Amino acid sequence: MTQESWGYSKENGPDRWHESYPSARGNNQSPIAILSKDVHRDPILLPWFTGYDPGASKTIKNTGKTCRIAFDDTYDRAVLRGGPLEAIYRLRQLRIHWGSTDDKGSEHVVDLTRYAGEIHLVHWNSKYSNYNDALRKRDGVAVVALFMKVGKNPKPEMKRILEELDAIKTKGKEVPFLNFDPSILFPQKRSYFTYYGSFTTPPCEECVDWILLKEPIVVSSDQMMTFRSLSSNTAEQPFCPLVDNWRPLQPLNNRMVRTQYE
Repeated sequence: MTQESWGYSKENGPDRWHESYPSARGNNQSPIAILSKDVHRDPILLPWFTGYDPGASKTIKNTGKTCRIAFDDTYDRAVLRGGPLEAIYRLRQLRIHWGSTDDKGSEHVVDLTRYAGEIHLVHWNSKYSNYNDALRKRDGVAVVALFMKVGKNPKPEMKRILEELDAIKTKGKEVPFLNFDPSILFPQKRSYFTYYGSFTTPPCEECVDWILLKEPIVVSSDQMMTFRSLSSNTAEQPFCPLVDNWRPLQPLNNRMVRTQYE
């Protein structure tokens, strides 16, 4: 299975990733199911902060597997710090996961609830020389995850992303996406769960401190339909809806999920 050939279907989906990517069978894989009653309240956990320069956003792309926004990470221009982290982490990309229907799509599950979608803001530890170097380190990556919940008053800030989807309908399409500050997507409350895990896509490297925001952001059914209007095929191939790009739950294996003392 090459970088291009993994996916979410029966033939190349999550159950088979480990054949080409042994890490996918590791002990610290993501996503996981979180039960509030089992979460450790940790008095030393701090609030987290971002400082995102809107000028860092570069492009938005349909990769055939997700909608991805890329950011300039050549210096500390858009950063994350605090929370469970001991360093400054640079924002590299934003990726979105969603389902074929509104009752699924998120990768993590909280108190048995699976949301309509999940947004991942991927950051890497700026004490390492580059992103690829960080992927090999225990504290290499931090991902802030936002849940998308279908409801009555959708967050207007999502429009900025949704407006561009027409331009990237098919796999491989990429257009400039400038002057975007992803912190406009954050919910009002900043409380979070945190645990140590992995990327949810191959090679599934175990190098991620997860910061999962407890409060979901509200989206509309129509907005979720817009994501489903993307194709996982190229313009030359028949339309194939890009949906259900989420990995099933992985075993917790004695890991501790923590939250702030509130």
